[in-house]
Parts: sequence; C-alpha cells; structure tokens
Amino acid sequence: MSEQSTPRSPRRPGELTARELGRYVWRQLTSMRTALVLLLLLALAAVPGSVIPQESVDSFGARQWKDQHESLTPIYERLGLFDVYGSVWFAAVYVLLMVSLIGCILPRTSHYWRAARAVPPRAPRHLTRLPDHAAYDVEASPEQVLEVARAELRRRRYRLRPAPADATGADAEREAGTVAAERGYLREAGNLLFHLSVIVVLVGFAMGGMFGYKGGVIVVQGAGFSNNLTQYDDFVPGSFFSADELEPFSFDVDSFDVEWLSEGAGQGMARAFEAGLTYRTAPGEPEQTYDLRVNHPLRIGDSEVFLVGHGYAPVVTVRGGDGEVAYSGPTVFLPQDATFFSFGVVKALAAEPEAIGLEGFFYPFFASIEGDPFNVMGDARNPVVSVNVYVGDLGLEDGESQSVYILDKEDATQLENDEGRPLRLDLAVGDTAELPDGLGSVTFEGVEPWVRVQVSQTPGKRIALGGVVLALIGLCGSLFIRPRRVWLRVVPHEDGEGSYVELAALDRSGGGDTAVVVDDLRLAIVEALDRAQEDTR
Repeated sequence: MSEQSTPRSPRRPGELTARELGRYVWRQLTSMRTALVLLLLLALAAVPGSVIPQESVDSFGARQWKDQHESLTPIYERLGLFDVYGSVWFAAVYVLLMVSLIGCILPRTSHYWRAARAVPPRAPRHLTRLPDHAAYDVEASPEQVLEVARAELRRRRYRLRPAPADATGADAEREAGTVAAERGYLREAGNLLFHLSVIVVLVGFAMGGMFGYKGGVIVVQGAGFSNNLTQYDDFVPGSFFSADELEPFSFDVDSFDVEWLSEGAGQGMARAFEAGLTYRTAPGEPEQTYDLRVNHPLRIGDSEVFLVGHGYAPVVTVRGGDGEVAYSGPTVFLPQDATFFSFGVVKALAAEPEAIGLEGFFYPFFASIEGDPFNVMGDARNPVVSVNVYVGDLGLEDGESQSVYILDKEDATQLENDEGRPLRLDLAVGDTAELPDGLGSVTFEGVEPWVRVQVSQTPGKRIALGGVVLALIGLCGSLFIRPRRVWLRVVPHEDGEGSYVELAALDRSGGGDTAVVVDDLRLAIVEALDRAQEDTR
C-alpha cells in the first residue's frame, strides 16, 4: 500500500500574506508603545524649529543664519530645517501619530464601555488569602450585617453586584451571604480622555496651520501699517487661506517706550517695552488707541497683533555730487546681539553722478577701548553709525528686486581713504561726512525706534486650549482615582448567635493602601451595627 503524501504549501514558514502583513502593521501602528514613540519623535522633531531660525517666523534671522553658515545651509535646506513645521517628514510623524492614537483609542473605548457596564465580580472563595483583609465576630445576624454593609458601601459610592435571581446550586451557595462592590471605574475614562485630548490638540494645531496665517512686519515709530499682502515683510498663509480673508484694519505706531535695567547682572537689558498704537478696524471707522506689550496682543476681529521685537532705525541723509538729496529717512538696522549692536544697508540709487551704497553697523551706546569700538548696552545714549561706502552698480540697474538688508557689491566700487584703505565713516548724531572726488555727502540726522509685529489668525487655538483642559482633567482622573474592589462574606455562628465576618479589599492599579480601606470600612460597619442595636433596645 503506497503512502499518500500531503501536498506542500507554496508559502514558506513565517511568510505572511498581504492581508496578514497589513493586519500586523496596523496592530503595531495602533499599539500604545508606538503612539508613545511617535509622540516622542514629534517632540524631538520640534527641537530644530526652536534652535534654527524659521523662515515662517523670523525670515530675517533665517537669512542671517544662512549668510553665516554657507556650508551647512544647502544641507539644512534639503532637510527642510528652515521650515520644520511645514516639512514633509514632520507632517508624516504628525499624521502617523494621529492615526496611531485614533486606532489605539477606538478599541479601548469599546472595551471600556463593556467593562463599565459589567457588574463587579463575585467574592473569591478565600478572602483571607488576599493581602489586605480582616476577620472578626459581631453579635448581629448575617442579614443585619449584609444590610449595613450594603448601605455603607453605597454611601461611599461603590457599585454593588446584584444578587442573581435565577442562581441555583453551587453558584447560589457561593454568593449567599456575600457582598461584592467596586469603585474607581472612571480611572480608565481619565486615561481615554487624556489620549483623546492629544488628538484634539493636534486637530487644533492642524486647523490653525490650514485655515490661518502668520505674517511679520517692521514698523518705524511714526509710520503705519495696513493689513494687506504688500505691507508684510514675510507672510505664511495656511493651505486653505485666501488673501481675500484679510481683515481691513490698519494702525500707526505713535510711540515706543523701553525700560532698561540700570543695575545688576542684566544691566543694559530691556526689562519691559510697549508701543502706543492708534488703530482702525476698517477704513472710515473711528480711531482707537492701544498700548501693545509682549504677551498682550491687540485683537481685531479674528486677527491678533503681537509685539515680538524692536530695534533702531538711524535717520540718514545722502546727497549726491550735485548737492541734491538722493536718500533721506529712517533705515532699519537689524540687531546682532542682546546689546542691539545692529547691521544695516542704505541705498541711494538716485545719487548723481553715481549711486551710493552704505553698509555697516549702528552702535546705540558707542565706546572704544584702545581704539577698538564696541557697544555698551541697548539704550541709545551715544548713538554712532559706522559704515563703508560703495558707488556704482549696486545690482539694481535692471529693476530687479533685492532685499533692503542686502547690498550687492559685486560690480560696485568701494571708496578708499587717503591711505588706500577702505573708507569708513564714523558718524555721531548731527555729523556730516563729505565723500571723496565730489561724489556727495552723508549725514547722520538722528535715531528712530522700530517695532516688529506679528499678525496672525489661528482658528484652532480654542480647540487646542480645550484639548489641554481635557488633558489636565483626564490626567487628574488617571492619577487620583483608585479602582478598588471590596468583598464581604458573612457566616452565622453555629449556636445561631452572632456572625463571623470576612472583609477584603484589592487595589487594581497597584500601589494603593487598601489596608486603610479595610480598617476604615470594618470600623464603619461595626459602629453602624452598634447604633442599630441601641435603637432596637
């Protein structure tokens, strides 16, 4: 008789089908461990956004960083580190975290719903084997003990196991004379609420990124701003935001006041500053005033105006060789450090016979040690402008656009002094320097402060705030609610007088002191029985 061979499966051992592989990947993605790892990755991914200047937040700072790190800039640009929150890899972690949390919460919610509706488990056979228990005799009958115990547990908001109406045989005998109670089943609801709040916060941030916008602009004291795209220095709209949704408000910067620290370790630092604004919610509307301070934004409709920075704008007048004014007015210089030592560019393109460009530094409080200049502090007590001079082609002959903070010197000629060194003009307020070869003159007229404001709309901020509140509520619930079970068994004495009581408690979360619960409940039951006996007498 020939032996029949079992047909061999074409699949190799351990090989998964597409459906099995998809199920395995889904289970791994929706596990709590994966959600925690993705949450950690999201936090780590946000670190470069707080270390490296972001183009969507500080385009000027990002541009300066690129100029100072020319070798790293191409690498960072390919990695999207200048726009971390808009990069593909950050969005991928964001979306995976959302999917993981939703896939993790839904099954747990279903499981919790079933557990919350379930009755407490019946009493174990041997209560005295539990870690925290008590056994004692009372003079009351089993019925009295059970009645008092149930009343006391209800008063303490325990949920009781109902006696089965149709139990017979061993089940009826086992549950006779017992009380099973449970409390703290809202702890799991706190856990679910906390995880749900993370999704709410992520949705809130996503809404702000898709339907809101963020823009920045520098406004010199005495100048104004109108809320349209042409007025912004940088503008980052959301994916679904339209420029037609910009609210038609405007404001003027009437004043700017700074309070400087005059002593201590922070001497020379700005302690507080505010800008006095006059604003209109729409053309033709009455003017209103507001003192704009850090963390105290001006709210106009759905938009908010924040004060995020300040600096100085030296007032420079440039005259050409013909004596005509080619450029005059405050020019924004950008701070390079905490003392407001600043860098800036002046372009007098209308100067004759050649365009004049100035590039250099502004010292609010100029001083020198052995001929080396330095800036003492940010308070403009001794302002000095120190610039190099370039003439000729400044890179704007063809009408091409160029940043006001960059001077194209490739085709320009740098002026030199009598010693053949680069000509440098060091001007205090009121000083005028004549340029060689009759090219013109430069006058430092004074200093005006400027403020940098950020205008933004974040539609999902209330949703995100609600998510944070829900997270705190859920966290408090998961930390302070103790899921506990209590069982009591009453056995009558053989002589029919009194009863033998066994009481035990179990903390399901671990770490709880259930011995205190057992002692407290035992004393409460004994005292209640004593009062009941006194009443009957």
